[in-house]
Amino acid sequence: MRIFDFMKYKNIWFGISGIIIAIGIVFLVINGGLNLGIDYTGGSSITINFDKNFEIEKVREVISKFDENAIVTYAGNDNEMALIKTNVGFDVNKQGEIKKAFQESLGVEETNIQIEYIGPAIGDELMIQSLIALLLAVGGILLYVSVRFEWRIGLSAIVSLVHDVLIMITVFAVLQIPVTSSFLAALLTIIGYSINDTIVIFDRIRENIKTKKKLSEDELVNMSVTQSLTRSINTSATTLVTILALYILGVPAIRDFALPMIIGIISGVYSTIFIASPVWVILRKKFKTAGSH
Repeated sequence: MRIFDFMKYKNIWFGISGIIIAIGIVFLVINGGLNLGIDYTGGSSITINFDKNFEIEKVREVISKFDENAIVTYAGNDNEMALIKTNVGFDVNKQGEIKKAFQESLGVEETNIQIEYIGPAIGDELMIQSLIALLLAVGGILLYVSVRFEWRIGLSAIVSLVHDVLIMITVFAVLQIPVTSSFLAALLTIIGYSINDTIVIFDRIRENIKTKKKLSEDELVNMSVTQSLTRSINTSATTLVTILALYILGVPAIRDFALPMIIGIISGVYSTIFIASPVWVILRKKFKTAGSH
């Protein structure tokens, strides 16, 4: 088996990630942060069932009288429903006016119009819960990997996960994609998925340490990553195909989950191969203990 010298180009791998993350930081500063969806900022969600095909532009024309920045998309697989999201929280009186406008303009029955109000307090509470969930997930992973392997591997794995989170944030910052609760669900899923790939490689490194005692840290990583490369790529490729199908064929709610998953899977493969292992080598050389290989 031909062993590829991954460690030789570690500065290039780090540089690519650094440039992408730096771009994300610039866009975050320019845009004043992420484009938070109504799940976090509060607002209104309107679902309209037309029971037939409709022109989405006419829906936008009606809702624009109440909020010019409202986002209108198709909902459902048969394009007979419209989903409207707005950062404006409509009270009961305004909700009545909206229903009347759709009834008069597009002939929609009042019972087919559902309006959900999400208050700012709910959004703030969800944001806090999201951050707590993220911190608990990262902390649990660090503890598990450190006990299962060693603290340097645990720290390397966390660096890899932070990398994946920053890449996902960068894409959402650059494209100004609304961040919803689906983003958090996808983020936590990717964290678990990525750590699984990372553990596979570190498990191989641990095995090679025992049997290849004459190899340097760089050579150990090059051999271990090469041996695990096919498995990592194949596993991620099959998952990616499935998620792509969900994104292409799914309803908007599914797409909100599928898009960050796609970004996370690609980033996860990259960080597992090109970030986690080189970081472990750097930490191992810097904090080499007595009796270590």
